[in-house]
Amino acid sequence: MKYHLITGGCGFVGRNFVKRIHSTTTDTILFIDDLSVGTHPSTWLPEGTPSRLENGLEYFGTEERMIFLKQDARYFIRQMLDDKEYIHKTYGLEVHSFADVFHFAAIVGGRAKIDGDPMMVALDLSIDAEFFLWVCRQKPERVLYPSSSAAYPVDLQTESDAIALSESDIDFTRMGQPDMTYGWSKLTGEYLAHIASKYYDLSVTCIRPFSGYGEDQDLSYPVPAIARRAALKENPFEVWGTGKQGRDFVHIDDVIDCTLLAMEHITDGSAINIGSGKLTSFLEIIEVFTSFAGYKPTIKTLLDKPVGVHARYGNMDYVSERLGWKPQISIEEGMRRVYDVAVKKYT
Repeated sequence: MKYHLITGGCGFVGRNFVKRIHSTTTDTILFIDDLSVGTHPSTWLPEGTPSRLENGLEYFGTEERMIFLKQDARYFIRQMLDDKEYIHKTYGLEVHSFADVFHFAAIVGGRAKIDGDPMMVALDLSIDAEFFLWVCRQKPERVLYPSSSAAYPVDLQTESDAIALSESDIDFTRMGQPDMTYGWSKLTGEYLAHIASKYYDLSVTCIRPFSGYGEDQDLSYPVPAIARRAALKENPFEVWGTGKQGRDFVHIDDVIDCTLLAMEHITDGSAINIGSGKLTSFLEIIEVFTSFAGYKPTIKTLLDKPVGVHARYGNMDYVSERLGWKPQISIEEGMRRVYDVAVKKYT
């Protein structure tokens, strides 16, 4: 039996990976989360999913192939570093090594968290350092490290000088300044991935997702928050900053598709972009959602709110050429899915 490990498995990205791997394989997933940001599996697994508790683990599904442990990933990793048989001895699982390890444990949040509490976000440095030390000792078959488009130099994302960001725009021999402590931590994680591959012969894949979104994302992120306000027909319609700042929006299903494909072909710790390759402003997103709602509100700009860089979007040529991948879900289709959920939840 194959066991996969997902840290941060109850956050937005982590839980979507749990569900995808469970639905497309016969493997077992051990997922860990302290629920400081993520939510308990009972809130996002299908209603009626059977569960049982044993030895501090919660088993979900009729085949019990989803196993949840409520714990800080750092504590779990430290115990495994001290004792390779920790999981078996403590929880009774016959897990002596993992196949795939997906590392989503992180201090995450929207712009308010990145700008509002940057030193808290800097804890990602310790989370990632301990994680890479462990995988270099444990030697799982494959490791996924999710970096971020925030790792790109901010001077390439200004109103006067914005470009489609290419993988080669990050070069460890001549560094640009990434976006706040979150960008620094992700950039450092990429470097650790490179070291893990080169010096420890570990198969590591890094991804740089741009602005991922989906139906089950929480309201601290802009897309579901904007969808909610449109569903409630807010007028005037508030937008942080001028609304002219733009991002590269990509649906979580496309992120997962590209990630799993990349893990089959990239093992040297190098990173790829995952995005649509298109720059879309927040004003345009508001227009999409309000068109679904059937009204045209007055826009109220909130210029005192944090907005981050002016323009961030990816060049997808490298991914298209190397992996033959392109996103399948258009902005209109993806945002419609988010809007339909918002209508059901808030109206």
